[in-house]
Amino acid sequence: MKKNIIQEKSFEFALEVIRLYKQLKNQNEHVISKQLLRSGTSIGANVEEAIGAQSKKDFINKMSVAYKESRETHYWLRLIKESNLPDGDFNKYLEKAEELNKIISSILKTSKEN
Repeated sequence: MKKNIIQEKSFEFALEVIRLYKQLKNQNEHVISKQLLRSGTSIGANVEEAIGAQSKKDFINKMSVAYKESRETHYWLRLIKESNLPDGDFNKYLEKAEELNKIISSILKTSKEN
């Protein structure tokens, strides 16, 4: 089976988000951490749905949702970083979210052009 880069990267990112969520929750941050968990794991779920799409329109729709969730996740990560909840290096998370944004955006652009 051929490797699907966005499928793999979004899954790995979801695992990292889950670990970060647990860390935030242990530090009694429940509201933002829950938002991050929801949007960060939704990226991969929508990528999976796009892979199983029944039409090009369905694929573009699901991948568009993944893109929106990726942007939302990036927002929550920026908010956590700038508010120092908790102290730590969030640049790696932000970079991975930005990478997902770029990959998904490229996939959408190519899909819409073809």
